[in-house]
Amino acid sequence: MAGIDDIKNAAEKAAGKAKEGAGNVTDNDRLKAEGQTDQAKASAKQGVTDVKDAAHGVADSFNDDK
Repeated sequence: MAGIDDIKNAAEKAAGKAKEGAGNVTDNDRLKAEGQTDQAKASAKQGVTDVKDAAHGVADSFNDDK
């Protein structure tokens, strides 16, 4: 399931980067800020996904020891 989350987060980050770029080109500060916010949200979501993956890895290692 993490693979799907990774793809969604990467897509959201790319969309934010594009929005920020559009804001830079058009000199639109609001659009630029929205793009930066979208990227930050995607990075935070990816961090949560990474923590979940690590927790599953730890749980799996305990199950393997039995």
